Parts: sequence; C-alpha cells; structure tokens
Amino acid sequence: MAIRGSMHSAGAAALSRLLAMPETRQPEVACGCGHPASYHERRPKQLLTVLGRVDIQRAYYICPHCHQGQSPRDKELNVEGTECSPGVRRMMAVVGSETSFDRGREQLELLAGLEVTAKAVERHAEAIGTEIARREQDKVGRAVQLELPKILGPGVPKFYIELDGTQVPVIRGETEGRAGRIEGQQARTREVKLGCVFTQTKLDEGNRPIRDEASTTYTGAIETAEEFGRRIYAEAWERGWSRAGKKVLLGDGAVWIWNIGDQHFPGAIQIVDIWHAREHIWSVGAKRFPSDDKERKRWAKKMIGKLNTGRVEVLISELRAVPTHNVELRKILNTEADYFERNKERMRYPKFRKQGLFVGSGVIEAGCKTVIGSRLKQSGMFWTVRGADAIIALRCHRRSGKFEDYWESKARAA
Repeated sequence: MAIRGSMHSAGAAALSRLLAMPETRQPEVACGCGHPASYHERRPKQLLTVLGRVDIQRAYYICPHCHQGQSPRDKELNVEGTECSPGVRRMMAVVGSETSFDRGREQLELLAGLEVTAKAVERHAEAIGTEIARREQDKVGRAVQLELPKILGPGVPKFYIELDGTQVPVIRGETEGRAGRIEGQQARTREVKLGCVFTQTKLDEGNRPIRDEASTTYTGAIETAEEFGRRIYAEAWERGWSRAGKKVLLGDGAVWIWNIGDQHFPGAIQIVDIWHAREHIWSVGAKRFPSDDKERKRWAKKMIGKLNTGRVEVLISELRAVPTHNVELRKILNTEADYFERNKERMRYPKFRKQGLFVGSGVIEAGCKTVIGSRLKQSGMFWTVRGADAIIALRCHRRSGKFEDYWESKARAA
C-alpha cells in the first residue's frame, strides 16, 4: 500500500507537470450570450484525479456583457463545474450504481486510495445517471417523431422483448395521493417498469432456445405505461426490431404489457410467461383445497397438464364448472377463468415450442432482481423518483454494455 501511494504521488506530480504545459491563449473566446469574453487572468484549480490531487493553472475569461466567467481549458479537460476528473467521476458512478453511496466511498478509499465523501459519490453518480436518462429521453423523443435512423446490419432470426414491473421504496412525498396496497393507507412504493431486448439464433441439443450471448440490453424508469411504451419501442428499434424474422413479446399477463404490444409492436407473437400461468393454477388450488395438500397437488397438476398441452379452452371450462356454494371461491374461479380466456391465444405453448421460441420470461424476472432490486431495495433505502431514475438509467446502461460508449461520446464532445 505504501508503494502504491508513492507511485500515485509520483504519477500525480507527472500529471501536474503535463497539465502545466502552456496553453494557447486567445485574447477573446466566444460566450454563451453571443458576445465575446475577454482574457482576464490565469487562475488556479485543484483537481482530484485517479492518481490523487493535482493543481493546474488555466486562462480565465470574463464576458463584459453578461459578466459570466469561463475557462476553455476546463471544457477541454471535461472538468467544467467540478473538481473531479472524468476518471474519478466514472469510478464514483460505478460504485454508486452497485452499492450504497457510503459503502462506495469506502471502496474508493480502499481500492483506489481516493478520499471522497458519500455525498460526492451520490452527487456524481446521480448526475451521470441523470445525463444518461436525458439521452434516453432524447432517443424516445426521436422515436415519437419517427426520426430514428434506420439500423443497418444483418437480420436476426428471433427477436424478443420482455416487460415487467417491480416496486421500489420511495420517500413519503413521492406517494402523495397514491393509494397503498393496504386499503386506507398511503402507498410506500412506486413501480419501476423494466424492459429487456435480446435475440436468439440457436437451439440446444434438446431443441430448447438459447439466448444469444451478450445480446441483452435493458431500459427502465418510474413512469406511466404510455411513457414506457415509447421507451421500449425506441430501444427495440435501435437494436434492430425492423430486421427481425420472428418478433416475440413476453410478459406476465398484465394488461399494460399487451396494450404496449398492440400499440407499438403490432404483429408480434404475444406469449404469457408459462410460470405465471402455472402460478395462477396453484393459487386457485390453494383456495379450493386449503387443508388438503394431496388433493390440491393432484388437481393443480391435472390443470397444468391441460395448459402444457394447449387445451386452454378445457381448462377454462373446468374452472367455470367447479361445483361450489362458496360465494368468495366462485368469484375467484370466475376471475381466473376470465384471465385464461383473455390470454388463451398467448398460451398456445405447444405451438410456440414447435417454433423454437422461449415461453418463459426469466430474463426480465432476473433483471428485476439484479438490475433494480439488488441496488434500490436494500434495507433502509427510500428514494426520490429523480434519484431512483438516475441510478436505474446508470445500471441499465452498465448491464447493457453501453457505459463505455457514454464516456467515449463525452471524450469526443470535449
């Protein structure tokens, strides 16, 4: 650790000398107000870099019209309005997206020898996440205006979109006027809508579909289904939706998912996740045979057998024909029969399997846990919508392999 500290100190000294090289000084530079800003003086600035703290001197200009000051060198180095280098900000974004901000601070000190505050980790991680989210919204806006560029490249045999929602805890002010899950109580959570896109080109030896390696990308936010529909459409279009042979939309049966499918992905094969469909059967079995475990299992397996073999209409008929004088049970049976009736064409599992398609939405189920839950549902955490959306955007970008693209674009812009 002592050797590492010495090497960092030597590196910081070398970096300071490099940044001390004289810059081309212009008598005037352009100001955002449209008037020229005049050279005023050279001003010092201290930066926290991945090697430690360095001091630089740079030309400073002041506009006589709007009285705003600027340093072109700050823009060149991508340190406008901050005392942290891009490398340090990247580190804070990474640790802030993976764990609590205070733990991220500890990791930076231990692993990189950088002393920062938890608030600094929070501020920079959320700032970068917010900028990524803004870029995503710009992409969504272009999709709404039908201005997305046509994506060129080879087509893919099978293209999948999976959608789901998961609750995250938020501060009280973010649930004002929202009813909670318990009647008469205010909500304590907000729903994150998460979507993923991936492709499939092969089957395994048992003719089961295999997801293409590194083909999965994620997008999500706390927003309405209408807003999210435009978001997932933009993501799918960018990934090559228009070039796909077979297009599949997988979900758990929530109505908002199929509304998005009908609006943005007409013609896609819609499939209800088979595990959710089976859960509905097990739920009915528990209500019908609350104290007879053996009979509950026998009945549920029989119904699941009908589901697996594509006899959904028979399953619906048997649910409606269950003899009972229990009003509450009859209501549950009718509700579940309506669920299967409404989704029967999305439950033709033998037909889907014959085409070599996935019939389970395990990818997005795992995404809700790993992308959202593992970071935003830690004990004692309560988020603002803005803060949660920033971290969600950051995590989706990193899990989608787009994080380095963001930094490359920042470097090009500088």
